[in-house]
Amino acid sequence: MNGTELIIATAIVLFIAFLMGWFAHWLVHRFVRVGQGEMNDLDTMAQQLHEAEEERDQAIAYYQHREAEMTTQTNQTEAELRAAMDGLREARQEAEELRAYIERMNAG
Repeated sequence: MNGTELIIATAIVLFIAFLMGWFAHWLVHRFVRVGQGEMNDLDTMAQQLHEAEEERDQAIAYYQHREAEMTTQTNQTEAELRAAMDGLREARQEAEELRAYIERMNAG
């Protein structure tokens, strides 16, 4: 192989490499390319997602606050129930003592 053939072979190989690189570049940009309309859609979806996340956070905060209120109300109701039950127990005991006193007075 003389010098001219070597130069021609090298030129062909470099040209083929150039074509392959150009084709790969074209393929990448063909599949990755995003138009302005698609960007607007992506911006709109991102804004909607952000608003949905804010609404979710607000709903979670509301339900946590409401749960705390309900827990407090339940605790207060249970405390009132215990106080009412204690009062009823004392009233029954006093009624029994009065009945026993009346029976002793009637018997004696």
